[in-house]
Amino acid sequence: MADPSSYRPKPGQIPDSPGVYKFRDEHGRVIYVGKAKSLRQRLANYFQPLASLHPRTATMVTTAASVEWTVVSTEVEALQLEYSWIKEYDPRFNVKYRDDKSYPYLAVTLNEEFPRVQVMRGHKKKGVRYFGPYAHAWAIRETVDLMLRVFPVRTCSAGVFRNAASAGRPCLLGYIGKCSAPCVGRVTPGEHRELAEEFCDFMAGRTGTYIRRLEQQMMAAAEEMEYEKAARLRDDIGALRRAMEKNAVVLADATDADLIALAEDELEAAVQIFHVRGGRVRGQRGWVTDKVEAVSTAGLVEHALQQLYGEESGDAVPKEVLVPAVPEDAEAVAQWLSGRRGSQVSLRVPQRGDKRDLMETVARNAQQALVLHKTKRASDLTTRSRALEEIAEALDLDSAPLRIECFDISHLQGQDVVASMVVFEDGLPRKSEYRRFQIKGFEGQDDVRSMHEVISRRFKRYLAEKEKTGEWGQEGVAVDADGDAVDTADTADSTDAADRPVNGSGEVPVDDGRPKRFAYPPQLVVVDGGQPQVAAARRALDELGIDDIAVCGLAKRLEEVWLPGDDDPVVLPRSSEGLYLLQRVRDTAHDFAIRYQRSKRNKRVRSSPLDAVPGLGDTRKQALIKHFGSVKRLRQATIEQICEVPGMGRKTAEAVAVALAQAAPAAPAVNTATGEIMEDDGGTTA
Repeated sequence: MADPSSYRPKPGQIPDSPGVYKFRDEHGRVIYVGKAKSLRQRLANYFQPLASLHPRTATMVTTAASVEWTVVSTEVEALQLEYSWIKEYDPRFNVKYRDDKSYPYLAVTLNEEFPRVQVMRGHKKKGVRYFGPYAHAWAIRETVDLMLRVFPVRTCSAGVFRNAASAGRPCLLGYIGKCSAPCVGRVTPGEHRELAEEFCDFMAGRTGTYIRRLEQQMMAAAEEMEYEKAARLRDDIGALRRAMEKNAVVLADATDADLIALAEDELEAAVQIFHVRGGRVRGQRGWVTDKVEAVSTAGLVEHALQQLYGEESGDAVPKEVLVPAVPEDAEAVAQWLSGRRGSQVSLRVPQRGDKRDLMETVARNAQQALVLHKTKRASDLTTRSRALEEIAEALDLDSAPLRIECFDISHLQGQDVVASMVVFEDGLPRKSEYRRFQIKGFEGQDDVRSMHEVISRRFKRYLAEKEKTGEWGQEGVAVDADGDAVDTADTADSTDAADRPVNGSGEVPVDDGRPKRFAYPPQLVVVDGGQPQVAAARRALDELGIDDIAVCGLAKRLEEVWLPGDDDPVVLPRSSEGLYLLQRVRDTAHDFAIRYQRSKRNKRVRSSPLDAVPGLGDTRKQALIKHFGSVKRLRQATIEQICEVPGMGRKTAEAVAVALAQAAPAAPAVNTATGEIMEDDGGTTA
């Protein structure tokens, strides 16, 4: 635990101007990002006596080892920079609402030649119009089903569309009038796009004009005694009205607004958002967050606005945002929102009327969401804490292991030997720090030797990171098993080189606080196995001079916990939460290793002699196979015949011929029913 006075800046060093500041821990990792109108006044609040600080603030400043700041011109710039850094560094002490990417949206792919209406989740894509979010995907499908009668827009996937076009027959929706069948040319691309744009206009709230137009067409058809057309238009109007009824009218003045409400206690906060367009509730979503920093309701509102609109623009930001409390820098936040929208945005607290009543409804939803969340999670928080305490007591650790890393080896009869590393922090998986390894030191099956190699490589990288940041002095230079200095370029897998970005001069840049691979040590290393694997892991750490990391193994047969040097295992009760957490960590590492091993094996099975040709990409491989029909026929072709394939030059054709000549042909396939040798005339995956 650091003493804040050890890194407190001198009074004259901090400027009295707007800016953004970052606290870093002893490893250089950014743990908190904040902004201020006056950096001098704000930072002075963090260096008061610990007894006068909020407990969470005190925990943050004692975890930190340094503070730095960036001066900006305006409060709006500070708001933008704070949001960017929170997204970039993912600081552990900042309030972060849990991601809501699972919420379904009604999407119209206007970026395609024939726009498609579908349910979409995840990140928003350029050129796609989104409506929602909705609470359930079935609610979207019910709405779309009603509207396809009036707006017969394509809803099929690209594969179904291509198959219908090649067959010259539309799908069922085309026959029953719920698709205009652009796949078979019933409408032109322009006519279909116009239908999609009308669909978007209706969903955006411009409903009254369109329904009035249909009513006029219905009356005109009746006067012309075209009763079938009039009846069809009547049914269309009824379908649209039913679709509109699914969204209750809540504001009579056709308002476009987002209403944000909060429910909070000392530990957590829930936020609910109602999206109102054209006076109707078009979507709803919500988040729950742990209050890891001392923050007021106004501060929570500001964080919610950043999360909600940080990556939005245009009409996705409404004209009016109604909140339960105005942020401290309300003018700067409103200016930032206006910049995202491109026009003026009003940010205020509703005081009376329909908007105040609707805000109370949103607040009730937030309160119910918080109660439901606490009901589900209250025991979970207690259980995770108890599990970590039980592990610490059983393994005789000084403190609860807040970071646990688990390693597992996987192979198939000695081939494609790989390993996995999974990370659990505070009893929860941290998937962004999962890693996978290829065993490089030897070939064949030897789980003990593989475990020694993986542990050595992982912690060599940790020591290299410490040396790079100056935490590891010359007297602590890591050595390998032979006593040689560790090469900091040692890699844990084929992608590790990407961990070491270089600048234009080829030098490794100064640490920027971003999360790095292998940079942070665990308190506990768990290996999947018994005494031999545990001994190998402990030996690897001892060879590197690391003696402050505990090691244990979990054997599958009897779920026994093994410690280095002990002849007898530690047996945890079957009902122990600590044993359950270790099992979960072990099983996660096992599954992660198996998935990687299977992908390696599948890639090897699908390999082709053409893979050895330098500079020959997938496109030209497929062109070769398509032209000749199989690798066998390609092997029989001359260089001149290979040159006839589009995109193939003579030099590449010669390389292909050499590679196929050097590769041994595969054993012939045999029909097991007749014993007949089958000719290899079929296509082969390149």
